[in-house]
Amino acid sequence: MRKVAILVGTMTGTAELVAAEVQSALEGAGFEAAIHLMDHLKASTFDDDVVYLICTSTYGNGDVPDNGQAFFEDLETKRPDLSAVVFGLIALGDTTYKATFCQGGLRFDELLRSLGAKRLGDPLLHDAGGGTLPEDVAAAWVLEWVRAQAPHLEEVA
Repeated sequence: MRKVAILVGTMTGTAELVAAEVQSALEGAGFEAAIHLMDHLKASTFDDDVVYLICTSTYGNGDVPDNGQAFFEDLETKRPDLSAVVFGLIALGDTTYKATFCQGGLRFDELLRSLGAKRLGDPLLHDAGGGTLPEDVAAAWVLEWVRAQAPHLEEVA
C-alpha cells in the first residue's frame, strides 16, 4: 500500500485540523496516511519508502511553529542525506503579513531540498485572509496532488 506521512507543525491546532482532513482524503484515495506531530521528530525520521507531506503554519516573524523548531534545528545541525526522500508541502499563512507569508512551510521546503529531498509538485500556500477554510482547500488540493504525482508515488511505494 502507498504510504504518506503527514508531518504537522502547529501552534493553534489549525495545521493539525488540516492534516486530519488531508488524511481522510488520502485514505479515501487508497493511501495509508498517518499524522505525526513534529513535537518529538528527529532528523532520522525520514524513510525512503514513505512519501512525506509537510503541513505547517507560520508563527511570529516567519518562524516554524514551536512544536517544529527542535525538529527543524535537528535537521539543520545533522544535515542527513535525504536524496531518497520525496515530499509535498502545505504551508499556512496570512498575506496580511506579506514579508513572512507561509514562511514556516517555505523554510521547511528550502531545508529539505538543500538536504537532497525532492519536492513533488507545487506547494499549497493557503492564505488565512482569503475567505476559504484551509482544511477544505487542502483536502481538495491533496487529491489533485496525488493524481498529478501518481507515477512518482508508485515508484516510492
